[in-house]
Amino acid sequence: MRPTALVYSSHDRCEYIHKDFIVQRALESWDNKTLLHLPMSQKTQGSQEWDFGNFRWYYERFRQWGLDYYPFYWNDNLRREDVDLFFNMLWHTQVVVLGGGNSSLGLRRYKTLGALYYNDPDLFERILHERQDRGLLTVGFSAGADQLCEYLSSSIDYDLEDPYGFGLTRNIVTTLHLEPGRERDVYNLASNLHHCMAFGLPNDSGIGVDQGFLSSGNIWQIIWFIEDRSWDVPQHQWHIKTRQGVKILHYYCDGRSWSFNGGDMMVRIMSRDNTWQNATIITNQGDFIDYWSQNRSHYNSIEEILASH
Repeated sequence: MRPTALVYSSHDRCEYIHKDFIVQRALESWDNKTLLHLPMSQKTQGSQEWDFGNFRWYYERFRQWGLDYYPFYWNDNLRREDVDLFFNMLWHTQVVVLGGGNSSLGLRRYKTLGALYYNDPDLFERILHERQDRGLLTVGFSAGADQLCEYLSSSIDYDLEDPYGFGLTRNIVTTLHLEPGRERDVYNLASNLHHCMAFGLPNDSGIGVDQGFLSSGNIWQIIWFIEDRSWDVPQHQWHIKTRQGVKILHYYCDGRSWSFNGGDMMVRIMSRDNTWQNATIITNQGDFIDYWSQNRSHYNSIEEILASH
């Protein structure tokens, strides 16, 4: 098992996340070393090009190893053949990256692409989930990270017309660019969305997720916690909170908290109707911890956890 969804927070193109978790997933294919960058959450054509440009120099480093990367820009005059091409790319591309900008604007545009010629506003979301089922990776940063979660993080503060994300990280919500003094942002998510797990991601860090259905009908989910301290430009060090010891912060819905280190994992079991969930934390030292009691778990392997539900 490995992540099929990745949401992350970063200051720039830190090497561990961008190379090991994103680019390498495209390069490992023998015949499909492709990466699609979608900056549609940016309002204007110029800002979409800026979003892609912030990554292009990094992607270009890997062209010599066969990386074939390309953007797809939103505009108001997309033709049927443009949209056909887009959904073909979305289905086939090895790694898809949802870029930054305005979360609600991007959601509306992604849904409009399906509604425009296919009368199917859910087409984009459905293909993302089909990609997940096929083991392909979808990545989100900034607005894209928000969109891959269960809810947009701003939905607890504003009456959004559409508060729902695409759910590739089922029942997970995040706040990005966590730093000391912003812990309450994570707490507010947890206290308002009880069936979700709320995480605060500092620069540079992320969570990888894979999920699916057990034969019992329950939903399994594995979460990988990623800590990246590789961006070592001296004048940028204030921005890299992981290099200052800031951890991935989680609040329980009852107000308790837990800090995750890089290399930690979580195995989560949920009912389809969201009425109950169980979880086990696996530390980077290999200890199995019961999520609710925070005591040592009676489980000793991921396989044992999945088999028992």
